[in-house]
Amino acid sequence: MPIIKPFMASRKFSATIGDGTGTGATFAIAATTFIDDTGATTTAFPASFAYYVLYINVQPQTADTATLTTITIPGGDVLDDATPILIEIVVN
Repeated sequence: MPIIKPFMASRKFSATIGDGTGTGATFAIAATTFIDDTGATTTAFPASFAYYVLYINVQPQTADTATLTTITIPGGDVLDDATPILIEIVVN
């Protein structure tokens, strides 16, 4: 039987598409360009987490849309630079 950790909390990080670099399959937004819940610049995303949800323009995305180390969004470069990106990471 797996051990279930009793503590759960979420951390939110925001940026815009304009913070990303690259094109096509290599378009990515580095963790260091995101702002966290306190308004501070992020140095890295939490290393240990239960799950995360990526929102692009307030719409939740499916799991195949991105990877989390740096947010890689294949084809994200075609979106408007002002498009908001929000990541909610649930930690335990």
